[in-house]
Amino acid sequence: MRMRTVLATATAALAAATCLSAAGPSYGHAPQRNACSPQVSIDRFSDALDKTTYEGTFVGNFSGLAVARDGSLAAVSDRSSLFSLDARTLAPRGVVPLADESGAALDSEGLVVDRPTGTLLISSEGEPAVRRYSADGRILERLAVPDALRVAPAGRAVSNGTFEGLTMLPGGRTLLAAMEYALSGDAAGIVRFQTWDRRHGAFALSAQYAYRTDTGLGVPEVQALPDGRLLVLERGFTSGVGNTVRLYLADPRRATDTRSVENLTGQHGVRLVKKTLLADLADCPDLGATAKQPQPNPLLDNIEAMAVTGRGKGGALKVLLASDDNQNSVQTTRFYYLRVRL
Repeated sequence: MRMRTVLATATAALAAATCLSAAGPSYGHAPQRNACSPQVSIDRFSDALDKTTYEGTFVGNFSGLAVARDGSLAAVSDRSSLFSLDARTLAPRGVVPLADESGAALDSEGLVVDRPTGTLLISSEGEPAVRRYSADGRILERLAVPDALRVAPAGRAVSNGTFEGLTMLPGGRTLLAAMEYALSGDAAGIVRFQTWDRRHGAFALSAQYAYRTDTGLGVPEVQALPDGRLLVLERGFTSGVGNTVRLYLADPRRATDTRSVENLTGQHGVRLVKKTLLADLADCPDLGATAKQPQPNPLLDNIEAMAVTGRGKGGALKVLLASDDNQNSVQTTRFYYLRVRL
């Protein structure tokens, strides 16, 4: 049964729950004290939606973010709900229930707003699957998935380790989904990125790439940049220690197409997606954040969603992150406002 809590009563409560750095800097010129690394700075965070409800639906469990065509935020929870949020205050504007073809709830994870059509592409980790939905939650299309990427025994994927990240590459013709963890038979830490190309209005299976995570981490989210590179989140959790969350810049453009490689073991001749560390979020200033369980930095939580929301002064990317609180009393639904300079 879902936890029922009381929605924060007014916009003032939302504003009060939004924690700002003292100077309230604009994007593009952060003071050094707000720097997580030379490339990444944090402006502020917000706990405004933590343990709230909207129209009887728990607001949280966020696993995917996207900017809608009207400028609002679309946010998908892994409990089969799609929220519309005010881009400035985060106040919920609407919620749509999601389901599979049989009407069952989804473990919904990744989210893309398909701008040419206004429809939504949503990945589900359970099967795994990627489906296209209308704005009111109707299924319009289900994309094909390679057999090897299906959860065992149908395939070689581990349960709760399939499609987490979802993004559209520049031009709007290629969709990319990131597996969270390695397939059985692949080396630990080598995860597969699957793509689909749009052909005659529908998506068909296309190239696949291999990406190596840091030891013990998985990939919860990936976002495409205008030049074809990717922002990749890597995340892990250690009981009694807390979360590890790192942001990488990755380049799949010269990586080997691995769809015909049965086992990825780091073998010669397979070029992995090249990656460069942008920031370990444990190195960010905590901005006065508090944590409900041990964390290397009290700012951290189970960060799982990411969207590029625009550019600021000096060309820095505005990047919004959100955590999945799992409706757990020792976790927090938290939004993070970053600037990323490439």
